[in-house]
Amino acid sequence: MTCNIQIKNNKIYAPLKDKWLVLKPEEEVRQKYICRLVESYGYDLNLMTQELQVSNSSRGQGRAMADIAIWKSEKEKLEEDSPIIIIECKAEYLTIREEDYFQGLNYASWAGADFFVTTNLKETKIFQVVKGKTPNRLKEIIDIPSFSIVNNDKKIEELLKQTKSFTRDEFSKLLTKCHNIIRNNDRLSPEAAFDEISKILFIKIRYERSNDKTQLFSLDEFKKDRESYEKYKPKDGLEFYQFLFEQTKEEFKDDDLFNEHEKMRIKQGSFEAIVKELEKYNLSITSDDVKGIAFEQFLGKTFRGELGQFFTPRTVVDFMNDILDPKEGEVICDPCCGSGGFLIKSFEYVRSQIEEDVHQEKKKIKQNFYDESYEKVNDKEKAKIYERVNQLFAKLNNELNKDIENSRLRSLSYDCIFGTDANPRMSRTAKMNMIMHGDGHGGVHHNDGLLNINGIFENRFDVILTNPPFGSRIEKSLKITEEDKLTDKTRISKYQKRYGKEIYNQAQSQVNDNINKSLLSLYDTGKMSTLTEVLFIERCLKLLKAGGRMGIVLPEGVLNNSNLQKVRDYVESKAKIILITSIPQDVFIASGATVKPSLLFFKKFTEKEAKEYDDTNNKATKLIEDKYKKQLEDMAKQLSKKGKEALKADEKKKLRKDKKELEKKIEVEIKTEIKEKFNYEIPIAEVQKAGISTTGAKIENELEPLQEEFKAYREKNRLWESKKLNIKYEVRNNDIVRILDDKELIL
Repeated sequence: MTCNIQIKNNKIYAPLKDKWLVLKPEEEVRQKYICRLVESYGYDLNLMTQELQVSNSSRGQGRAMADIAIWKSEKEKLEEDSPIIIIECKAEYLTIREEDYFQGLNYASWAGADFFVTTNLKETKIFQVVKGKTPNRLKEIIDIPSFSIVNNDKKIEELLKQTKSFTRDEFSKLLTKCHNIIRNNDRLSPEAAFDEISKILFIKIRYERSNDKTQLFSLDEFKKDRESYEKYKPKDGLEFYQFLFEQTKEEFKDDDLFNEHEKMRIKQGSFEAIVKELEKYNLSITSDDVKGIAFEQFLGKTFRGELGQFFTPRTVVDFMNDILDPKEGEVICDPCCGSGGFLIKSFEYVRSQIEEDVHQEKKKIKQNFYDESYEKVNDKEKAKIYERVNQLFAKLNNELNKDIENSRLRSLSYDCIFGTDANPRMSRTAKMNMIMHGDGHGGVHHNDGLLNINGIFENRFDVILTNPPFGSRIEKSLKITEEDKLTDKTRISKYQKRYGKEIYNQAQSQVNDNINKSLLSLYDTGKMSTLTEVLFIERCLKLLKAGGRMGIVLPEGVLNNSNLQKVRDYVESKAKIILITSIPQDVFIASGATVKPSLLFFKKFTEKEAKEYDDTNNKATKLIEDKYKKQLEDMAKQLSKKGKEALKADEKKKLRKDKKELEKKIEVEIKTEIKEKFNYEIPIAEVQKAGISTTGAKIENELEPLQEEFKAYREKNRLWESKKLNIKYEVRNNDIVRILDDKELIL
């Protein structure tokens, strides 16, 4: 069956009404979707109706008609039985959002339909109407039944099983299948095969982004583009799939994800086989909770055992994020980001706040437009109001589109999420993981987390969440080299413009002014310990703004090893400890860790607290040193005597020992005095079960009630002020104006 769209003189032909209608954006979507129903699903026009009057007319949303209704047979349609499918069409400029599905549930419920579809053509959401519940509810599935199976109960039942969860598992299995294609065809190790999968995913994403998110990266498209390329390819030119990878490297070069000379390491046949497997998924528009979780499942299967240390268990990530409670507008970093778990959770956590804010604003708009006066106007006026509300919703939806300049989600993606990892495979994984979860624009780099890059530099972050590598050491011989310098003038200019020339140049001096110096020399704690986790504690404190907060996973030894006392003293001179949580070793065994971990949370001193601490330290030092000043002077005098008055060797040895013990006593008393004057409560908790067993199985999670308990404690004691942005919206004619700190922006 075929169906043709007919448009002329600003009108579009509606076959279900057998007349020409005014060409409005929503009408064009409706007629195109009707053609899709005919050509792709096999439904005859005789089984459909345009604008079905629903039985309940008090919608409170504008019209009392469903856009399209479909019946199983002409007989059921003629007898006015319940249709099987109800479809609501939206203009292409309207983003399909969950908060907009309310009218679909009403339509489908009143009409007695089994399925509800909402579409703007670029994106389509499909639901089963779950009946027999109070109230009726929607369950998202992946497709509607085609006409060929509409009367086949068994086929319908199979279709209903294909939910988001089904799709996630299917996508995860597909990635594993692609991984196996490379392992079998190209004989690469699991890790190397994963690298090639990553490259293809990056190629696919770049292609779909550059084609306005509507064009799939299919095998047919690849072959068609390859034919065009080969007509003009020089004799010594790259194979087309290698050429695509070169374009992709250029797209992501600012993230330092790929080596300049890196190539695809698989045969073209393997590349084409994987493109064919992945072509049904458009990674630019596939639901984030489908592709994101599927990618994580794939990672778990692929790297379990080999790279487990890069994966912080989800229960720990969730707990630490909830404790620190990041807000919109706060800048977040993980300098050892691994596969990106902390960054993804923080992104999703803040995104949900923005989405809820937009949702509440939509509710206000509905209340304002669908008031008592609305019920008194005629259908034509109601239609106008409905159209205006839709247009306002579209403008608000722009706040949730990261591709729109100045949107709230773009600001979160571009300006607030940063991470690095020294392992090139993991930095690529983190970047891809974030793309799969709906970000992908954040500043994730392949770079040593102890060195500055892009926007990752001192005194810049509100929140830091990290799980640094344990137990390894920074060799004293490790130098900062010319290779650590950023020399790309275009990127330098871009960063100078973004952060301010003076600020950025100062940040880069950490590297540029220390070439050929030891990496340890950059850190005060480098004189106390060469343990990686110790250096990263100081690194995180330096990255934080005054008053910023951090959560870090550390081995318990950092807390109770006497050799690290100076490190603990250093930390306590820079930040307040806000919570210590001991968790069972079981949590990390599934990831390959062998030490018992603790979760530590700090709040870097505010300027006021830093001054208070320094004053307390100076006063305590003077008080105690004055107390023992004469005794120390006498000891020094005795030790300095010469000639006949000089002490005997054994007397001198004993006096030196006594002096050393006295100095230790003075040090202890100074610390005691500081703690007495600069005193605060440190909550300490220990949990026996943290949601994951030694095998990685899900178990009871005692972190969840602890998080709620700490939230109440934090708010009661005002440990920090949550900096929720003061954003307001005003409707002015057909515009929505966002107001932030008296600055206005028309959406």
